[in-house]
Amino acid sequence: MKTRKIIMLFSALLLFSAVQAEDHIYTGLFSNKALDGHDPVAYFTLGRPVKGQKRFRLKYQGVDWYFSSAEHRRLFQADPEKYAPRYGGYCAWAVAHGTTARGDPRQWTIREGRLYLNYDADIQKDWLADPQRWIREADKHWPAVLE
Repeated sequence: MKTRKIIMLFSALLLFSAVQAEDHIYTGLFSNKALDGHDPVAYFTLGRPVKGQKRFRLKYQGVDWYFSSAEHRRLFQADPEKYAPRYGGYCAWAVAHGTTARGDPRQWTIREGRLYLNYDADIQKDWLADPQRWIREADKHWPAVLE
């Protein structure tokens, strides 16, 4: 597991070192979809990731957010900071380590009313062992880690 984390961090550093600055919202390389098209409100209302639909799309912070219903889109519009994932949807564990990596919408947790994503199940296991520590560390690096 430790080797996998080191490889993930090294790969992220190599991949993103060629980029001057990251976008504030992670969308993937050839996409403009936040959360890979998942509905951010569904994590809170349904307790699980749900793919959004194009007909309930909304542009926020320059990227497209997808929702599974008009009601979820309305809730997001009323308070986007409540529903948008912390650290722009980047892996919270990676941000805690001073780098960025994609956040997987299927590897998520809600802590103190905020949505956090992780890179994969192994990283999430480490994240869940001490989320308060990782949140404190990530807060120290965010948003400067994007520069």
